[in-house]
Amino acid sequence: MMRLAVRTLRFRKGGFVATFVAVVFGTAIVLACGGLMETGIRSNVPPERLAAAPLVVTAKQSHLKPGAEDGTPLVERAGIPSSAVAALRGVEGVTAVVPDLTFTARPLVGDGGSSVAPTGEGHAWTSARLAPYKLTSGHPPTAPGDVVVDATTARTAHLGTGDRVTLLIGGEPKSFTVSGVADGPAGHSFFSPAEAAKLSPHPGTYSALGLMVAPGKDLETVRKAVERTVRAAGASELGDLTVLAGIDRGLAEHLEASTQREALIAIAGSFGGIATLTMMFVVASTLALSAQHREREFALLRGIGTTPGQVRRMILGESLLVSLPAVLIGLMPGWLLGRFLFDQLAAHGVASDVIEFRQGWIPFAAGAGAAVLAAIGAALIAARRSAKIKPVQALLEAGLQRRWFGWIRLFFGLIALGGGTALVIVTGTVMTGPLAGATAGPAVLCWAIGIALLGPFWTKLTLGLIRWPLYAVSRVNGRLAIRNVTARSVAMSAAVMPVMLAVGISTANLYMQTTQLQASERAFTEGLRADAVLVSSADGLAPSVLDEVRRTPRVASASAFVTSVGVIDEPRNAPFDEEGAPLQGVSAQDSSGTAPVRLTAGSLEHLTGSTVALPDRVAAKIDRGVGSTITMTLGDGSSVDLRVVATYAATPGYESIVLPAELLAAHTTSGLAPQILVRFASGADPVPTLAKLAATHPGVQLADRDTLVAANSADLKTQAWVNYLLVGLLIGYTGVSVVNTLVSATIRRRREFALQRLTGATRTQILRMLSSEGVLITFAGILLGTLTALATLIPFSNAVAGTAMPSGPWWIYLVIIGAAALLVFFSTLVPATTVLRRAPAESTNRPD
Repeated sequence: MMRLAVRTLRFRKGGFVATFVAVVFGTAIVLACGGLMETGIRSNVPPERLAAAPLVVTAKQSHLKPGAEDGTPLVERAGIPSSAVAALRGVEGVTAVVPDLTFTARPLVGDGGSSVAPTGEGHAWTSARLAPYKLTSGHPPTAPGDVVVDATTARTAHLGTGDRVTLLIGGEPKSFTVSGVADGPAGHSFFSPAEAAKLSPHPGTYSALGLMVAPGKDLETVRKAVERTVRAAGASELGDLTVLAGIDRGLAEHLEASTQREALIAIAGSFGGIATLTMMFVVASTLALSAQHREREFALLRGIGTTPGQVRRMILGESLLVSLPAVLIGLMPGWLLGRFLFDQLAAHGVASDVIEFRQGWIPFAAGAGAAVLAAIGAALIAARRSAKIKPVQALLEAGLQRRWFGWIRLFFGLIALGGGTALVIVTGTVMTGPLAGATAGPAVLCWAIGIALLGPFWTKLTLGLIRWPLYAVSRVNGRLAIRNVTARSVAMSAAVMPVMLAVGISTANLYMQTTQLQASERAFTEGLRADAVLVSSADGLAPSVLDEVRRTPRVASASAFVTSVGVIDEPRNAPFDEEGAPLQGVSAQDSSGTAPVRLTAGSLEHLTGSTVALPDRVAAKIDRGVGSTITMTLGDGSSVDLRVVATYAATPGYESIVLPAELLAAHTTSGLAPQILVRFASGADPVPTLAKLAATHPGVQLADRDTLVAANSADLKTQAWVNYLLVGLLIGYTGVSVVNTLVSATIRRRREFALQRLTGATRTQILRMLSSEGVLITFAGILLGTLTALATLIPFSNAVAGTAMPSGPWWIYLVIIGAAALLVFFSTLVPATTVLRRAPAESTNRPD
């Protein structure tokens, strides 16, 4: 039967092109997602500044909440207590423990130092050996005003030994004398140990420890000994420490690579799963359509004595002969697509650009295996009925319409619809805010697959609803098309379902993003009362800037503003997921202050020291009111006991925990507040004065309240952009399915077109008939796709924004349905025009 399968491919090349294209694109998408997943899991960051240390010790950048199974990532750099240095020096095989201090030290560049360099870090000179840095001129820093700069910075800023350089440290410009220039990784400055300790925002702790290992010692043995020492000392003495070796040491230098790996893995996993299911469905539907078009051939084979097993083996052989080369061809675009997606994620801040993109044999095997398994499974399903049918019955049914669906298809279709219904109910009744997307996204796919599996029923129902209005306004060709589509409604569902899939998935996913984005912005701006904001383009504002703003005439109120992420440890039933609770830090203020909250109890005047203000829903959930206490772990892993001084109203799902700005800033990586909220006195306009004040501080800018809103929604916009990109790939893939299906179905009808022409129909009349059929297919697909999207969007919008109408511009929907209509007409009329160029007699003799 393999020989027969090969010969079949030779004479039916066009019939298998659709399957070939579907497998190529499916392999590429799944392989790209596998590359993103492997990159996130490995998170390979080559060490630079710590490259000379065989082992690097860092504080663990995650927190395991009591009673939780998964840890919450710490978004701020956790510090290592100074006591760890002495404890690790005694480990056998460790010859030296080199502590590292890391803090922001950005050079002022431009005319007169008017702008701040985009990067720059400061360290103690004792840690220079970890690269190692080698002095090319001058001497190490010894005096408080000395600094050693790297050779790249020296060349860029035209610095030499004895020159003066101004660095922005702690939000304030500080001038130093260049005592030396060192050759090593760029963007780093070195100070004397005493000076570095004063400049560090977190005295008494280190960013990392570099461990030097004795020559000849087994590195793995020493690493295990260090881990045993850490466990023996306990977290109460040394903190929760992690020992890094090999390429993992680079994670100690780039905090963002560690904190963003979870996001990269989540994106790759969720999108990869959806893409795999979509690929399997598209490949299965394409092969099923191909088998359906060959029923007459299978009927004849069964009639001359071919056994069911032989028919199955032939169809399976054809599938393998098509899918295996397609998989091999899809590997290269899959690698390129994965690289492109990673570069885009890195460019938009979702992934760290210092991580090495990795796409080893596992993603290749996963992509190829998924594609081949999808093709094999689809071939077995497609061959099931053709192989089991009796020969006489096959000859009778070859020219007849297939039954609507079998029991297996009915079962899985109802299961998918039931799953979609359950997810929609959970979305509308349980989920709130951004969390609603976790169930709404899979609900769309369940609805789409369920409707597609029961496609003949939905297609017949939809065509029955829309054919009468079109029949009333149609002419002869249009009425012929309506009668033709109605008679072939079951077969026509194969053309309608890809359109439904493309419209439903794209509409639902795009409007979920626009709805969530607008709801987030509205939730933040409802309580925002600031008229202007001072923003630092570096890592934060000096504390003295807040005092200067408050002394500015016509300023009614000013507050520092800090954001971070933390975890409520006690009580344990706080309504936040494993990503943690958003934190906002503001200064103590009265009712006329700038804090973006609407108080319902207590006052922010007492928001000082170890205090907190809770949203009403959170306070009710954990049963804590004004005067009670909670225990939290802040962004750097520090545990604090907080007294509740106020509660406030907030949109469900968008709640933030409010803490004193001084407390929260002290537990961030920079130790500074990045923004200052300003409220003007009634009828006053101190903008010119504030602009002059900002100009006196390098890296400080004055902006209106819209800037604050934009900053608040920046993360969500980035996530929305990522989803736009990934959804665009799915739309493109489902678009391939639309083209494949319609082109194949149109070419298959060449005998029908030939008979119509032999009975007197012209090419123009046939094209008009097909245009009318295209209108029906487009309307049916758009209607079913829109209903699929609305079934998810309505409960999602109600959970996210409190309204049944999703938010977003209408042009998105118009573009989607316009593109669907264009694909339908292109995939129908172009191949039909090619077929009609042949003589009718020639078309009747060609195979389907």
